Parts: sequence; C-alpha cells; structure tokens
Amino acid sequence: MANFLRLLMGLALLPACWGVTRALLDSVVTAAGGAGLSVEALSLLGGIAAFALAWTALSHPVRAYVLGHELTHALWGLLFFARPSDLTVTASGGSVKLSKTNLLITLAPYFFPFYTFVVIVCALVTAAFLRPLPCLPLWLFLIGFTWAFHVLFTVETLGRRQPDVKAYGRVFSWTFIFLVNVVLVLVWLAATTPLAFETLGGILLRRVTSAYAATGLFFWNAIRWAWERCAGR
Repeated sequence: MANFLRLLMGLALLPACWGVTRALLDSVVTAAGGAGLSVEALSLLGGIAAFALAWTALSHPVRAYVLGHELTHALWGLLFFARPSDLTVTASGGSVKLSKTNLLITLAPYFFPFYTFVVIVCALVTAAFLRPLPCLPLWLFLIGFTWAFHVLFTVETLGRRQPDVKAYGRVFSWTFIFLVNVVLVLVWLAATTPLAFETLGGILLRRVTSAYAATGLFFWNAIRWAWERCAGR
C-alpha cells in the first residue's frame, strides 16, 4: 500500500516538475535581463563546460563520486541526529551505516551537490578573513565544475538500480530528486544574480499553478469525453 501511495504522489508531482522547469527558463531570461554575460557568469559556465568535456574525454572519477555520495548520507544523517559509522568506499560502490534514516537522508546524494557545498564553505571561510573574496571567477569556475560533476553522476547513477531510489519507489524518487535539484538552481540564481527572491516566488507560483490547472483541465475534458461516448451508446 505504501508503494502505491508513493507512486500516486510521484505522478501528482509530475505537473510540478513541468512547472518548475518552465520557471527555470523564465528565471534565466529574467536574470539575464537582456545584458551580456558577466565574467562571473562566464566563469560558472566555463566550469560546467570543463567538467562536461572531461566527462566525455577522460575516465570517470568513480571513487570521488562514491566518497561524496556516502559522505552526503552521513552529513544529512547528522543533521537529523543519526549516528554514522563504518564508511566504506570502493570503485564498485560504497556504504555507510546510520542509526536512523528518512526520505531526505536516503535521497540526499541525488539532490545535494556535496563537492559544490565544500567549495562554497571554503569560499565563505576565505571571505571571512579576506574581503573582498579573492579570485571570485576561480571560485565560480569550481562551483560550476563540481555542480556539473553532481548532475552528470546523478543522471548516470539513476539509470542503474539503486537501493536508495527503490526504497521510496522510482517514480516518486525521480520526481522528488528532479524538483529539489531545479529548486536549488533557482535559489542559486536568485542569490547570485539580479533576480529577486520575490520575483522568483511569483514566477514559481504562476508556472506551477498553471501546470496543475492545465493538467486538471486535460483530465476533466478526458472524463467528459469518455462520459459522452458512454452515454451515446
């Protein structure tokens, strides 16, 4: 029964996935404001492109991903007062034992970019001692590089059978992971570009509401069409 309910929840989140995707496109256009790309934006995009190129040309750093994956489980476990232990990392996989778990702890590696988080923490610590933050384009390059690392490995990993995903059902897990990843990108846009959080909230509300309204209208018309065909017989 629980799996069936999660399936229904996953299906119910599909319009939200479409809504936040459209909100992301709107937000990118709004943040750009018709102006050319800044050095900071180019640095971020350069980091993304650099890892994408390395991904296609070089062997994939699987151990680094597995380490970040298991450390993310441990980190989110600590946030919920779980005790992590017995961390294991190999080229074929890894594991970490936790005294308890929940949805966020289980799925965190798929929406929380661990190495991007490490870069941001290092940047904040540096900024606490050196103002302004030196080499800002380099930091943004690293953020783009590590975020691309997270996205590409997440996509590759979700294509396999993952116990983490199976625990909550594929449909629900995939839609949840997609939503959180896009929302985090939207928050990042609002925090680092002229896009205001208030504007972002309006865009999200409009697009998600529109997606659910369109879905509701589609099903209403489908039900009415089916009813009319049955009544006509």
